[in-house]
Amino acid sequence: MRDKKISVIISTYNAEAWLEKVLWGYNAQTFRDFEMVIADDGSRPSTKALLDRMQAEVFYPIIHVWQEDEGFQKSRILNKAVERCAAEYIVMSDGDCVPRKDFLEVHAEYMEEGYFLSGGYFMLPMPISEAISREDIEAGRCFDVQWLKANGLKSSFKNNKLTSAGFKARLLNKVTPTGATWNGHNASGWKKDIVAVNGFDERMQYGGQDRELGERLMNYGIRGKQIRYSAICVHLDHARGYKTPESIAKNQAIRKHTRESKCIWTNFGIRKEA
Repeated sequence: MRDKKISVIISTYNAEAWLEKVLWGYNAQTFRDFEMVIADDGSRPSTKALLDRMQAEVFYPIIHVWQEDEGFQKSRILNKAVERCAAEYIVMSDGDCVPRKDFLEVHAEYMEEGYFLSGGYFMLPMPISEAISREDIEAGRCFDVQWLKANGLKSSFKNNKLTSAGFKARLLNKVTPTGATWNGHNASGWKKDIVAVNGFDERMQYGGQDRELGERLMNYGIRGKQIRYSAICVHLDHARGYKTPESIAKNQAIRKHTRESKCIWTNFGIRKEA
């Protein structure tokens, strides 16, 4: 049997309720030629139990890549997940981002040699995040602005992410002032390019480790392509206890060095340099 066209990497840590909703979102995809690689940064056994149950209920294969819980080590588990990907093309997102049914179809349509794709997310408040059911995901209600407003969503320009399609979406992708960066919640690129820059810098914890990977890709000659109004996922709310001023400051210093030195390689990535 040939390899799947796309490998999807989803990061998670002890968030089974959100992860289940995300997996239902991928089960509703119009593009079906993919495998699911779960990058699990040390979750309890109940996450594996969820994945075992879901494997019997979804159409796509699930590969569970797990490591011991040693604090926030997302970069390390993502590198392990990249190595496990069987496809030549990788889509990365998070275990709190539910994809719209055309999410992977958009990534597959826009994928191009020499580029990575930069998507965004639509942030939902906690009450709506908790209220969304499997049926709401399968029917697409949780991506419908009118349904969301009926459940408490406020009006905002950001709602255009959910209502734009076709020419309008392409126009907004082009004119948005937001740069085409590698965003861990919604980005994709060629495995060979990610490996060529040695993946994520494992010194980095919360705060910009995904952007730093994108900066090395750009130093390597890979350009970013904006799809934030086309590839849509909704972000379920949660606390961020792992965010510290120390991790942010350390990561900013590493990113500053990457930008100023134009380096393409980290000695702290997939391959470890002595």
